[in-house]
Amino acid sequence: MIRFEQVSKKFTNDTYAVKSLDLEINKGEFFVLIGPSGCGKTTTLKMINQLISLSEGTLWINNKKISQYDIHELRWNIGYVLQQIALFPHLTIAENISVVPELKKWSKEKISERVDELLNMVGLNPIQYRNRKPHELSGGQQQRVGVLRALAADPDIILMDEPFSALDPISREKLQKDMIKLHQNIKKTIIFVTHDIQEALKLGDRICIMREGKIEQIGTPQDIINNPVNEFVKDFVGIKKKQRDEDIDIEKIIRPIADNNLHANTSINTVQVSASLKQILSALANNEEVKVEKDGNVMGVVDRKGIIKYLANVEGEKSIL
Repeated sequence: MIRFEQVSKKFTNDTYAVKSLDLEINKGEFFVLIGPSGCGKTTTLKMINQLISLSEGTLWINNKKISQYDIHELRWNIGYVLQQIALFPHLTIAENISVVPELKKWSKEKISERVDELLNMVGLNPIQYRNRKPHELSGGQQQRVGVLRALAADPDIILMDEPFSALDPISREKLQKDMIKLHQNIKKTIIFVTHDIQEALKLGDRICIMREGKIEQIGTPQDIINNPVNEFVKDFVGIKKKQRDEDIDIEKIIRPIADNNLHANTSINTVQVSASLKQILSALANNEEVKVEKDGNVMGVVDRKGIIKYLANVEGEKSIL
């Protein structure tokens, strides 16, 4: 889908923001770029839609060099969501969402249907919200509309540059959950920049940890937690060896579920209450949550949020997750 081959970005003072980057992002993947400030993650993101040009190397999208794309065609087919919500204040919510479809000369009927479809997708009733102005919405609702605007013309790729970092913890958690559900439904390729390791572990199918313009490690959340490649990654993720290696008391992180149908839901993996940390992480590799059983009875569930809090040694009351 997206492939970087020895890509570098050098600025006028001969400093490299990104150096000899080799990276491949798969179609339909939620791929997270993370690292300290100045590590090159936002530069990497912006090279995908040519907001920043490459200095060296080759960037491919769908087996076509990025230099061979018409710049307008390229950007119309890549959604872009910023930290600064940047909705047009004088336009209604429907008009904000419609910007790119109008540029692509969609019919009014098709645009109107698309606006209603997207608003319904994130729980914003079109009758209530399509004619409101941005200032009439909360920060979380405005950012939700920003995501919808990026999705409006049905692009294959969505770029998200720290989109939730300016929001309060409650709005941020809600949008993180929305993004997980949205990605499961729309199957778009999402490249997401964040400085928050907990957010990365919660959202990412794979995570790319960067430092000084280079890749330190790429892997699933479980890979990053269980097998950090060096001391930098260990320190960045904030996971101590003892925490990674020890068994845990699963009952401390279990979340009770009052759902009589939980037994019948065969799509959710099951672990026993005596499960080791390794077994729990394995069960969570492709699931947001797993059932916990004791003597054949379902006690509740353990989810990624709970296990990440435990592993990162973050007190639940202070966690933004």
